[in-house]
Amino acid sequence: MSEILRNRFSGEAEPSVVKVAGTLSIAATPIGNLEDITLRALRVMREADTILAEDTRRTRILCSKFNITSRLESYHIFNEHGRTPDLIRRIKAGEKIVLVSDAGMPCIADPGFLLVRDAVEAGIEPEIIPGASALIFSIAASALPSDRFAFHGFLPVKSGRRSARLAEIAASRMTAVVFESPYRLSKLLKEIPEYFGKETPVVIVREATKVHQEILRGTAAELEEKYASRSWKGECVVVIGAPEEELSPEDETEKLHE
Repeated sequence: MSEILRNRFSGEAEPSVVKVAGTLSIAATPIGNLEDITLRALRVMREADTILAEDTRRTRILCSKFNITSRLESYHIFNEHGRTPDLIRRIKAGEKIVLVSDAGMPCIADPGFLLVRDAVEAGIEPEIIPGASALIFSIAASALPSDRFAFHGFLPVKSGRRSARLAEIAASRMTAVVFESPYRLSKLLKEIPEYFGKETPVVIVREATKVHQEILRGTAAELEEKYASRSWKGECVVVIGAPEEELSPEDETEKLHE
């Protein structure tokens, strides 16, 4: 960790940062409905020399709709380690670079952390442009308590690690949000009753903001019975409610007098 980044986390005064000629912007893009793009994101993407995208074909659709002609380059989990040092050099040399993901906010279960971390270590302060997010959409749509919730990204695929993660999430006793592949969603619906209990409230958000959007609510047992054998398609987010805590007689008495 560089001295700049270490001081930022420790709260100590930072050394003077060299002024950088270029800029790095991290911009959220729509998760389905292209009208969810922000005016600020459009401006920054139009002004950019280069837009980094997970899949340039998908980002080109967005750019074409809004007449954005900036150069597109690929930046994804398979090349980010190799590409990041050169991108930092290009920003320092004066290039305006914008990072987007296929949908939603970069760094949230998508590439971006490595570039942001290395930029901060190099004295470059990224401009963060918020916007659409499947995580925020789903927690708002779930109708489950959202004063405290935890985001767990994609669950592990291997059975041992997956079981350990589910047990850990259940033990946290707060609303949980996970992303899941449509190919493993039926498996998750069978696992939730086992780890969280049959009466735990669960919400499945599929294809958020898109034409075929679905929001399915029920107990863990109800959703398993109704949908565990379904063939799923599209982007899926699962929101799992916290199990009801058993109250002691003393707690029950206190609750009655609240």
